Amino acid sequence: MVKSYLKFEPSKSFGVVASSSSNIVWSSKDKSKSSAGQAVIAANEEVLVWDIKKGELLSRWKDENNRALVTAIAQSKTDPDLFAVGYENGSIRIWDSKIATSVVSFNGHKSAVTILAFDKAGVRLASGSKDTDVIVWDLVAEVGQYKLRGHKDQITGLRFIEPEPVVQEEDGEQALMAVDNEGTEGFLLTTGKDSLIKLWDLSSRHCIETHVAQSNGECWALGVSPDLSGCVTAGNDGEMKVWALDVVALAASAQRVDLSQSVNFLHDRGTLHRSSKERAVEVIFHPRRDYFAVHGVEKSVEIWRIRTESEVKKSLARKKKRRKEKLAKDKKGADVDMEDEGADDITKAEISDVFAQHVIVRTTGKVRSADWAIQQGSKDLQLLVGSTNNMLELYTIVGKDKLKSKSDVPDYNKALGVDLPGHRTDIRSLSLSSDDKMLASAANGSLKIWNVKTQACIRTFECGYALCCAFLPGDKVVVVGTKEGELQLYDVASAALLESVNAHEGHAIWALQVHPDGKSVVSGGADKTAKFWDFKIVQEQVLGTTRTTPKLKLVQSRILKVSDDILSLKFSPDSKLLAVSLLDSTVKVFFVDTLKLYLNLYGHKLPVLSMDISYDSKLIVTSSADKNIRIWGLDFGDCHKALFGHQDSILQVVFIPHNSEGNGHHFFSASKDRTIKYWDADKFEQIQRIDGHHGEIWALAISHAGNFLVSASHDKSIRVWEETDEQIFLEEEREKELEELYESTLTTSLEQDTDAQDENREVAAASKQTVETLMAGERIAEALELGLADLNVVKEWEVAKASNPNLAPPQRNPIFMALGNITAEQYVMNTLSKIKASALHDALLVLPFASVPMLFTFLNLFALRSMNIPLTCRILFFMLKTHHKQIVSSRTMRGMLDGIRVNLRQALRKQKDEMGYNIAALRVVGMQIEERSVKGFVDEKWEEEEAQKKEVRKRAFASVS
Repeated sequence: MVKSYLKFEPSKSFGVVASSSSNIVWSSKDKSKSSAGQAVIAANEEVLVWDIKKGELLSRWKDENNRALVTAIAQSKTDPDLFAVGYENGSIRIWDSKIATSVVSFNGHKSAVTILAFDKAGVRLASGSKDTDVIVWDLVAEVGQYKLRGHKDQITGLRFIEPEPVVQEEDGEQALMAVDNEGTEGFLLTTGKDSLIKLWDLSSRHCIETHVAQSNGECWALGVSPDLSGCVTAGNDGEMKVWALDVVALAASAQRVDLSQSVNFLHDRGTLHRSSKERAVEVIFHPRRDYFAVHGVEKSVEIWRIRTESEVKKSLARKKKRRKEKLAKDKKGADVDMEDEGADDITKAEISDVFAQHVIVRTTGKVRSADWAIQQGSKDLQLLVGSTNNMLELYTIVGKDKLKSKSDVPDYNKALGVDLPGHRTDIRSLSLSSDDKMLASAANGSLKIWNVKTQACIRTFECGYALCCAFLPGDKVVVVGTKEGELQLYDVASAALLESVNAHEGHAIWALQVHPDGKSVVSGGADKTAKFWDFKIVQEQVLGTTRTTPKLKLVQSRILKVSDDILSLKFSPDSKLLAVSLLDSTVKVFFVDTLKLYLNLYGHKLPVLSMDISYDSKLIVTSSADKNIRIWGLDFGDCHKALFGHQDSILQVVFIPHNSEGNGHHFFSASKDRTIKYWDADKFEQIQRIDGHHGEIWALAISHAGNFLVSASHDKSIRVWEETDEQIFLEEEREKELEELYESTLTTSLEQDTDAQDENREVAAASKQTVETLMAGERIAEALELGLADLNVVKEWEVAKASNPNLAPPQRNPIFMALGNITAEQYVMNTLSKIKASALHDALLVLPFASVPMLFTFLNLFALRSMNIPLTCRILFFMLKTHHKQIVSSRTMRGMLDGIRVNLRQALRKQKDEMGYNIAALRVVGMQIEERSVKGFVDEKWEEEEAQKKEVRKRAFASVS
């Protein structure tokens, strides 16, 4: 009989506050003034929404089918509930934050999405990627419109530029220029790592302007001012370039065709230098005030301020005065007035006069991303910062208007933070309590105790650089071994450090193991010794009194000296043997009672990093930096099998601790190659590969019941994998792995080799073949064949029925009968409409040209019967565009197209008439409602006040451009 195994599935993931793979977005959810808003943040493959004030997790957006890292997040300006999230595999999903589900998914990029931007109306999304392409997506039709090529390296900045209709002064009156904004699609500003800044006209879909954005290497960030009058690009060595954008000319050019080549809309206004020399990561303008934030990968964010017009004039006047004084000294006063005629003109001002550094915010960790938080009623500036060390901070910064005098230095303070639900550094060790309800995780600088069921962090202790940890019997105390050679005892209930013992004189403690009887613990370190410690309860005097209090102490009982550093220790469950792995790649097995050597296990080429002994003390499994797992018998020390287990060092192995279901000889291994594997030590077979982590897996812990496994990784996440009732058969698993491999190579080979001429074109179709589109294409082909066969059967029957009226109905395909005796065209239409809009074009590309006449036969029927006209038109036009040359040269297709044209025109005309009638009726109803309910009151001064406000808020870009 074929042996079956039970499958382990991911069940929980926690410990991540913010991943450093993506930017962060601040969002104001509720309008109550008490809340500090929400942070929308990437956590590996999920997106988390944190309440910044309470520090609690509000929602978790997770797609079961997605394992790729989140690399970019953007919020829609019109619908604040809609977020676009880009992933490492090039896919994009649109999430609705209210229901925490993915609404649409797009596939078009070949590699990680680096930046996303919504347009003003929220109907288009632009995405930039590491594959150097920019794709514009239509969110209403749910399709990719086109791909813009031109950059030679990854896209680092992206922004829609949609100018307002221009107001021009004519003979003292204001006249609105006839800019039909509906007709134009606006412009797109992009920057790339290739140090170029490009301006694209989206109506004609080509690049109208290119400049070199940075003088020294790559351009890493782009920030555009809210009023679109200018932008700032940032690159290496702390260099930032300021560009003025001529929006008025841009809006005017949108309607003109004969643009002369010499017109430039972007003007280089000069260079600013940050105080840090690191490369920039982001430039973010404040949406309402004259500030912008810029940061690199260091522990600070620089806040720059754009000076007001009056400040710039004062600065210019001061400079002019100094120059006059200097010239007067040189006895050249006669020429002064001539030289300084235009000195008051602020368009001549140097860029350093217009932009001033406001304050440098020093953060706790290295900054990965920042975003402005705009709170109702708050006068101060607030900046949300996500760090690379897994934490969130909200800083309050005093604005220029709040400073009492000119000499005051702007102050800032950390208002709020979210840091408790995660470690700052990589978790190096995990330990489960005896009832499997608590989990201890130890990292450099912190030890945390978690509730496994609720994933809540119950306790946080400060410790040294922890390398190993274990719960002591009774689950009240956790012992930690550190890199500094100390054994530290922490009491979980009182959250206190009970004792710290300098166990290995400053040498790292690499391993700890509690004796199976629970009365002692052994520690192994880099000082080439294993030390045995007994737990003693000592009555200790309370200071200043005669009373004593019981206290737990570690007392050294024995010592075992070996020839090299100890990397791992393990007691056998029957407590007779102690296995010790050394730096010289050997494993030595000693008797526990006499400490005499029992076995020497040779075979690994590199040091053994971890080992475990099975429940019956018969097998020992060792894992090494040489990527091999070896299974040994503990009776004679013979190597049963050496398995090439992983693609990198294997850091942990654990056996299932009991044999209740005959799985006592099954074990797990975890490696730097980001995978966990489940093995059968009797058959030497891999049972299952468990993927999910995005970094090397440092620690594993298995529950005492053997029903779940906990792993901790460099990606800062702690993941729980639960045993399910689903059975695994080894042959099926091998087949599945081969299929995955085949599918991954299949889609890449199907990506059509673009012609040489197509490669150099600026605009291309936004398409990408995935397994989903291939399967959809196959479904269409199958439906067409079935449908055509059925059409022929029905046609023959109708011909025969004309001569023989009593003829029985024909024998149709059982599928049509099962679906309620539907017509062939209805079946094909159902198949087509079930395919996602975003995958339809790619699915149609899968069809061979031989299927096109069949498809057109059905398109004719759809047009005749007026079935789903939008979809019919979309398929028809796409197929005509794709196979234009073949269709034109085919005589049979021409007659078919004539028929489609006639039928489609009739259907479209009918729909147009219906719509026109409905719109007219709605207008009448609207007018009737208005007459009954609305009384027209007009505030005459309102327009004037608004105009004045706009004047005041004119940005400095306008004044210097």
